[in-house]
Amino acid sequence: MAFINRKPLPSISLLYPCSTMAVKGLYLLLAIALTFIVVFDFSTAYDRPPAGKPLFVSNDRDSTSPQQVHISLVGEDKIRVTWISEDPTPATVRYDTSPEPDTVYYYQCGLNSSPVFSFKTPPTQFPIKFAIVGDLGQTDWTNSTLQHVSKSNYNVFLLPGDLSYADTEQPLWDSFGMVVEPLASQRPWMVTQGNHEIEKISAIHEDTFTAYNARWHMPFEESGSASNLYYSFEVFGVHVIMLGSYTDFGAGSEQYKWLQSDLGKVDRTKTPWLVVLLHAPWYNSNYAHQGESESIDMKEAMEDLLYGARVDVVFAGHVHAYERFTRVYKGDANDCAPAYITIGDGGNRNGLASKFIDPQPQISIFREASFGHGELEVVNATHAMWAWHRNHDDESVISDTFWLRNLAFVSASQA
Repeated sequence: MAFINRKPLPSISLLYPCSTMAVKGLYLLLAIALTFIVVFDFSTAYDRPPAGKPLFVSNDRDSTSPQQVHISLVGEDKIRVTWISEDPTPATVRYDTSPEPDTVYYYQCGLNSSPVFSFKTPPTQFPIKFAIVGDLGQTDWTNSTLQHVSKSNYNVFLLPGDLSYADTEQPLWDSFGMVVEPLASQRPWMVTQGNHEIEKISAIHEDTFTAYNARWHMPFEESGSASNLYYSFEVFGVHVIMLGSYTDFGAGSEQYKWLQSDLGKVDRTKTPWLVVLLHAPWYNSNYAHQGESESIDMKEAMEDLLYGARVDVVFAGHVHAYERFTRVYKGDANDCAPAYITIGDGGNRNGLASKFIDPQPQISIFREASFGHGELEVVNATHAMWAWHRNHDDESVISDTFWLRNLAFVSASQA
């Protein structure tokens, strides 16, 4: 029982939306919050890789040493440090000084004899870089993906669901925590849930997301949400919304009302960029996961909210492939709608979803079944660069890239 402290060549294109605005500065400090819980074709020349071999990383530290250390942003100007130890240890974190933006700091969790970790605070000016990986899992391909991400000099890691693929096997959650610790202890990791986090066992354990909520406590309270399954946070110039595909999302639901309220509070003069992540994609031309309620019905319920708020881009996972859509609203290209990107290719245990619907829809710009990761670099208040990196023979190859222009302050008459 664990004791928990809580197209064959690169494609370049431009999107020309409607208008932009400048931003003001933010400032980052440090706070520590800990919880104690017991938890019971596109390129024919490219050969698609098979599923990777499973990884399992056991803990070789003593019973009082912190393990599975990861950090996350929590409210304005704060960072949460979360770890697990087999035996009770002090819920304290020691660090050298009050952090400044874009600076490396060293810290210890629990006892004075514990290992020293380091993290880097996000900057309070552009550019800001996000690494984005869905359906990460723990396989050889996971390891390859994380190695590539580690070289990207990212500021914040975003994961749109399906983390460990533990599926009720708690040792796999522990292993996943150790697999990601080298990166997750150094940069904020912000996640949302996927179907593999549900972990409901009929007649035995009827509650859902028990392990996920215990191990990956996100800043839902600080964003006015009633659930760890959906929340928002801000990094300089960017408001990020993490939605829950596997909790109630219909009009009138708590999540719907929260999203409506959260979008209404966004100040696009302060955070001109508006980014959304969820697990089940609303647009998908892969044969995998077609016709699912979490995609169709959630899109029907919430697409108008995202369109009306001029969300810039929506990232999803679930489908084990990469696909980028143009700006889309109600199934049609629309310059004032979000761009949609599926990036469920982090390294899952099931392999790739290699069969796409033919012919390719006009709104689908680029699609490929390969493992990889994405990088969104917000260059300034008006432009961001997206790049998808394919894991090709364990090398990171940029296979799709495009410039995204900000959609802030678009009136309904311009749509």
